[in-house]
Amino acid sequence: MADPFPQDWAHSTVALVLAGGRGSRLAPLTEARSKPAVPVAGQYRLIDVVLSNLANSGLRDVWIVEQFRPFTLNQHLAGGRPWDLDGTRHGLRLLPPAEGRTEEGFAAGNGHALLQQIPLLEAFGAETVVVLSADQLYQFDLRPALEQHRAGSAELTMVTTQTDEDPSRFGVVQVNAQGVPTRYDHKPERPEGRLVATEIFIYDVAALAEVSRHLAAEQDDPEGDSLGDYGETIVPHFVDHRRTRTHRMEGYWRDIGTVDAYFKAHMELLDGTGLDLGRPGWPLVSNPEPAPPAWIDTRASVSASFVAPGCRILGEVEHSVVGPGVVIEAGARVSRSVLLGDCVVPSGAVLESVIADVGAHVPDGRSGRTRPGPGNITVLVPADRGPQGPDETTGT
Repeated sequence: MADPFPQDWAHSTVALVLAGGRGSRLAPLTEARSKPAVPVAGQYRLIDVVLSNLANSGLRDVWIVEQFRPFTLNQHLAGGRPWDLDGTRHGLRLLPPAEGRTEEGFAAGNGHALLQQIPLLEAFGAETVVVLSADQLYQFDLRPALEQHRAGSAELTMVTTQTDEDPSRFGVVQVNAQGVPTRYDHKPERPEGRLVATEIFIYDVAALAEVSRHLAAEQDDPEGDSLGDYGETIVPHFVDHRRTRTHRMEGYWRDIGTVDAYFKAHMELLDGTGLDLGRPGWPLVSNPEPAPPAWIDTRASVSASFVAPGCRILGEVEHSVVGPGVVIEAGARVSRSVLLGDCVVPSGAVLESVIADVGAHVPDGRSGRTRPGPGNITVLVPADRGPQGPDETTGT
């Protein structure tokens, strides 16, 4: 009988999504949830972007490395069902920190997290691993990059793009005329050029195992705590000593690891210059909570905005993203703001350049200044948020 699960390239490739970081630069939105669980674009979560890109690219072995506050994230993932990743032999696999073996426990950095997963990758028989983070908005078909990686016998292929942001926030790449990286600088103080790594790295598993174990052994550190951020250790070693190539990502790419970047990405969505939520043949898939259609009252005024299901709009909304369950009362005005969900904007309130977290307390009659963020952005949070925020206690 023929093997019903042939060992083609898709089934020898694992996508490893690093989703365990604290995300402190995006605080206070990450105080009560992991960064990948942060709502985005009204009715999605940030993790939806990377999972949709992987599913649309035909990858069926997707592993999620978790650590910080995974409850809401796991509830949203629903075993991979929304992305057709709930298979029997292939599909979504959650990798929480554990104890019992030297390669397990809490990761001391994403380089250490990679080393921890190598025994699992080897046991699974993976030949290629795509390492991704869940901090970016983009739409990218991984299949051409994987084909280039294999055709060129590369041991590491970095997906790169030209950024219009400060390149010192990223890994800056220098390449020759053949697209071979000649230097990789992790968050340099004085970056040379604007070509940066997109946090999508395609590794040969055997080469990754050899390099990461070698670097740990050099520090007399078999557990790998010294590997820190892979941009400081593993990637530079590949560039200097192994067969490394680049693959260019064209089109929109935005890292939203900070409050400013998060707000900017939403304004770009509304301007039509950001992520294309309606791209034909490339759906952005989520696992939304059931909700009735949004209600727009006859007294309401809504323009250039996204309004999610479950909302009740009686006031004025302009150039804003309104998440599920938001109520905007008559006489309230919301402009250039992002309301994540389940909050009430009372009559007389005026919100401009505001991010309101799920269940946030919106002051009556004025724009709130309770949690100012970077720049001119105000961040509102629930009045009673304690060590466990609403996302971790109720799953909203």
